[in-house]
Amino acid sequence: MLRINSKNQTRQRVHDRIRKKVVGTPERPRLNVYRSLNHIYVQLIDDLKGVTLAAASTADERKGKDKDTRVTGGNVASAKMVGKKIADLAKQKGFTKVVFDRGGYIYHGRVKAVADAAREAGLQF
Repeated sequence: MLRINSKNQTRQRVHDRIRKKVVGTPERPRLNVYRSLNHIYVQLIDDLKGVTLAAASTADERKGKDKDTRVTGGNVASAKMVGKKIADLAKQKGFTKVVFDRGGYIYHGRVKAVADAAREAGLQF
């Protein structure tokens, strides 16, 4: 019998495989990326304690009252903004080195834009 998987099921299997190797620690948290059709979400996670240390997303920015800060999350420009914001939050909390977790997505487009913007803003990975 032919078994058909959705793209998300395949992505989840790839993500599970990545997570066997990538672990966030208190000194070097995991920078996790989740990409939906309309938004992009990024978190700094300490896997040993199981806590989220910082988070940024285009959904948070969209709630902004200033019309200049309202963005849609489905484009590379907003992904760059979120990458810069998470890097600033990480530096405020005292983190300069992180482990990048692409979440099973291909390292291309919005995922790559988040990573590049975070690197430019000072995070090392």
